[in-house]
Amino acid sequence: MKKLVLSAALILGLATAASADPLVGTWRTAPDDNGDTGLIEVTICGTSLCGTLVQAFDSAGNTMSSPNVGRQIIWDTNPTGDGSSYRGRIYAPDRDSTYNSRLTLSGNTLRVCGRLLGIQRCGGDWTRVN
Repeated sequence: MKKLVLSAALILGLATAASADPLVGTWRTAPDDNGDTGLIEVTICGTSLCGTLVQAFDSAGNTMSSPNVGRQIIWDTNPTGDGSSYRGRIYAPDRDSTYNSRLTLSGNTLRVCGRLLGIQRCGGDWTRVN
């Protein structure tokens, strides 16, 4: 019984720590190749972070429909240990490509970079919405 209580406390402690991750929240993407942006909601998915496109905007800032709304854009994302860098996977809808990602957090700005076939490409900075 003691082990069960201790295990439950440990799990709750880890869940609380994970929910306090500074990356959790809603982020506006940098404009893509078409000038479109989106809102990505970053949450805890199991033991990692993931982010889903929850709204899309055209280059004029108007809400637009997109087949990618509801799609996971980032997944398997974990902090690297320095408190501001993350590594995982990212999908770029405008290129229909998946990359190994490196995310760097600085205040309310998230630098988003991806690597495919040894070439790193940064897609600009995302801005925290909430």
